[in-house]
Amino acid sequence: MSLVLCNYCGEYGMTDAAEALSSGESALDVLEAGIAPCEANSDIDIVGKGRWPNALGVMQTDAGVMDGATLQVGSVGAVENITHVFSLARLVQSKLPHVCLVGEGAKRFALEMGFTEEAEMVSELGKQDYQNWLRENNVDLSQLSKYLWPKDKDTYSFHKDTVIYLALDARGNLAAGTSTTGWPFKYPGRLGDSPICGAGFYADNRYGACACTNTGEMTIRASTARSVVLYMKKGASVREACLEAAEDLNDLQGGYLGSVSIHAIDPKGDYFVLMTEDSEQDFCIFEEGNPAFRREEVFLVPKYSAT
Repeated sequence: MSLVLCNYCGEYGMTDAAEALSSGESALDVLEAGIAPCEANSDIDIVGKGRWPNALGVMQTDAGVMDGATLQVGSVGAVENITHVFSLARLVQSKLPHVCLVGEGAKRFALEMGFTEEAEMVSELGKQDYQNWLRENNVDLSQLSKYLWPKDKDTYSFHKDTVIYLALDARGNLAAGTSTTGWPFKYPGRLGDSPICGAGFYADNRYGACACTNTGEMTIRASTARSVVLYMKKGASVREACLEAAEDLNDLQGGYLGSVSIHAIDPKGDYFVLMTEDSEQDFCIFEEGNPAFRREEVFLVPKYSAT
């Protein structure tokens, strides 16, 4: 059963991804078909031409991709003025001996590969949000580290998220992909889990694929995406593997503890999505043979107790 799955904010590209899957394209091409429209849509807050820049007002984007057939990975981080960073991550995967490029090096590679540098990545609404953030917090740009810890995570008004896609193609190949602008008003150069293989994404044809969203600092600490796939390797179902990984997250002590959403599929086409907070979200799923994709609710697990 071939399928493609994305989180709620990936819906903008789901029709394109479904068409690619139905046309017999590879899992990697299906991911790119779905993610690229999201990156180009400035109405989506957290990816590509988005809404929330870093603490200096500059948009820095991250992306990652993994091919479950070969376990090859490509990722980029803290890239400025480039919209389609998922496509760039694919080129890192296929054109370079490296796995990850960041900052100026990633941008240099993008320009070598013919990407167009964008004059403006932050939406007008995002510019307003940034100026409001500066004013309301009386931010001193020379002391940014003083302003980045949310006073109350339950009322933190700017959500953290990533566009994620997972695909299983007709040949039985799995792939996982991510693209994001990251934490709103983050410290310049911050990388979350989206470009970190094993934390924000992982795919292995033998066992399954996983991608995570929201609080990347936590999934980096727990190696969540890789853990889900390893639990499946050890015999867990998709559901059991995700719940086991959620327990790992729940055991984290100290640091910033927020919500995490885990999306996973296995080689048989079974899937499961959970979220570790009590905020309602959903996800999109398309299975080949169906007329269109559908939305389903995530499974909610108990909220973290901050320590």
